[in-house]
Amino acid sequence: MKIAVIGGGSSYTPELMEGIINHKDSLPVTEVVLIDIPEGEEKVSINTAFAKRMVEKAGLPISVRYTLDRREGLKDASFVIAQIRVGGLDAREKDERIPLKYDVIGQETTGPGGFFKALRTIPVMLSICRDMEEVCKDAWLINFTNPSGIITEAILKNTKVKCIGLCNVSINMRYDAAERLSVSPDELDCRFIGLNHLSVMNHAYYQGKDRILDAVNVENKESVVKNIKKDEEMDAVARELGCLLSPYMQYFYTEKEALRHEKLEAIGLTGTRAAQVKEVEKNLFECYKDVNLREKPAALAKRGGARYSMAAICLIDSIYNDTNDVQVVDVFNNGIIPQLPDDVVIEVNCRIGRNGAAPLASDVPSSVLGLIEQVKAYEEFTIEAAITGDRNKALIALLNNPLVHDVRDAKGILNELLEAHKAYLPAFFQ
Repeated sequence: MKIAVIGGGSSYTPELMEGIINHKDSLPVTEVVLIDIPEGEEKVSINTAFAKRMVEKAGLPISVRYTLDRREGLKDASFVIAQIRVGGLDAREKDERIPLKYDVIGQETTGPGGFFKALRTIPVMLSICRDMEEVCKDAWLINFTNPSGIITEAILKNTKVKCIGLCNVSINMRYDAAERLSVSPDELDCRFIGLNHLSVMNHAYYQGKDRILDAVNVENKESVVKNIKKDEEMDAVARELGCLLSPYMQYFYTEKEALRHEKLEAIGLTGTRAAQVKEVEKNLFECYKDVNLREKPAALAKRGGARYSMAAICLIDSIYNDTNDVQVVDVFNNGIIPQLPDDVVIEVNCRIGRNGAAPLASDVPSSVLGLIEQVKAYEEFTIEAAITGDRNKALIALLNNPLVHDVRDAKGILNELLEAHKAYLPAFFQ
């Protein structure tokens, strides 16, 4: 089996390699190709050497190499994993910093920052999919590229590629719920519904009994993901709403405090999250260069990708081995949330097998339905704007984003960030 990784120079790649190695008994992987662009060659070469050491330590006959030739790297792949960042962390820095001038949270997935990340990323991902249609048409695309739900929907609506979107948040939320209930995560059957980075755990079954309200009533001061500082008010919000919430939802429910925190970081010593990640990645790649390092370093947890490999490789394993187990992924709605169109992507428990992901019936708490509907409207306009380069559609998208409250702010952010990312957004300047 050949696995191709688009964005092989990502600092997350060792996490992925660990997952492949851990699944050696169920996944007959013979080749891993790390694909990147010329600007990422230094990092992808470091990752390749590190991955080879990891494989050697495990004693596995897996070939690991990198290439800057995307089509060649994709050829005959069985699975393709996408983890790209168009424009790199410099672009993310602009996404996060410029909206703050308008007292708006940038945030790389939920706010205007996520909007511009989607605008830059969708055309590139569609180009990758066109290559896949020609050189590995039967491959599955596992999309980890953020904003994952938006990117996955753009792919499913505009290509023939078999694509499933994925995120590590739901797995981390299951571990959080298990900790609250003092049980093993493996014994907990958690149900999720919503959108990517806007999903809720509305049921948590333990030994046949739904313990979600018990879990909600236990406070946990630790954030589910390391890259978001948890607002202490969020446990109270969860109790009011009656479900456990994606950590990204605090940007909506505690927006003022989140904005204050981001502005303080931006002007302080730590800088924006993008600046922090730059420093973390600098240290990580210095670590990865160590010829004696043969396993994933603990420092990678600071990057925010905990259990990333568990999510990605478990999904691949389930498709390949037709296990029909249940995982939380991003797929077409197909009637699961009746208030949304069938052909929009939601995040929900699905049964996974050789034919992909089949969503399971679920109920949406009325307490979060309105927010889900509004954010989905924003996401749909975002996809239209990215594909057409239509500035009016882009403005409408921002006006539908719950974090943007004023048309003057929306126009200012739109114009500034379009100019800042002009090199990556040619469709808007024709």
